Amino acid sequence: MQTNKNIPKVTSRLRHNILCLPSEIREASGIVINGRRIKSLIFTTDIAVIRNCDADAVFAVYPFTPQQTISEAIIKHCSRPVFCGIGGGTTHGVRTITLAKDAESQGAMGVVMNAPTSNLNLQLVSRAIDIPIVVTVISEDTDFAARIESGASILNVAGGHKTIGIVRNIRRQFPDIPIIATGGPTTESIHQTIQAGANAITFTPPSLQEMFRQVMEQYREEPFTNNDLAELVPAQQKLLRFLKAYIDLDTEKPNDTCIR
Repeated sequence: MQTNKNIPKVTSRLRHNILCLPSEIREASGIVINGRRIKSLIFTTDIAVIRNCDADAVFAVYPFTPQQTISEAIIKHCSRPVFCGIGGGTTHGVRTITLAKDAESQGAMGVVMNAPTSNLNLQLVSRAIDIPIVVTVISEDTDFAARIESGASILNVAGGHKTIGIVRNIRRQFPDIPIIATGGPTTESIHQTIQAGANAITFTPPSLQEMFRQVMEQYREEPFTNNDLAELVPAQQKLLRFLKAYIDLDTEKPNDTCIR
């Protein structure tokens, strides 16, 4: 008999207001990559959002030619696995191989190649690195078998309103291939995508402007009062007085070189 698990949640005084992805994504089986299960991927390169969300991983793909400085910054400051875009459309050939090797050395969990990439390009990248290659699929006309044979470890379905149908088609032909897919705008579309066979879901977060609007509306409904600020000021003044006393005491002993 299956029972609901009571999952403890730990938050902090300041970091409790994170971006939570739709709970329906947890229905997915997930993809286990080197011992880590991935169910949800946040589709963004914004460090502020990445540092304040509950996604399992980051899908760092953007509409410009991939650059090592960008992938390095995201991986360095991210506390979760990162899948880095390495091109496949405008960016192709030797540059994609270089980008893939650099992403691997920086610590990426995997790399993402866009739909236009050729199977030859895919083969060359797969021979150059030892991390998973995610290949984006946007059409049912894609030769899925050729993609897999050329080195695709995971298929990422981004077919707009046709995504569910494409996922279902892939799953029917290849029962064991890992599939990531966009979940759509509603909880129902996420559920349907998972039922069609997606193992993990990418989620596009609201814009910073939209999230800021929500925060400001909350502030307007519950504005700070002078009393709230008054409670903070004495504590801050006490801390400043303590720090000043410590600095004054320290400067009176210029010859004291002991490490404190």
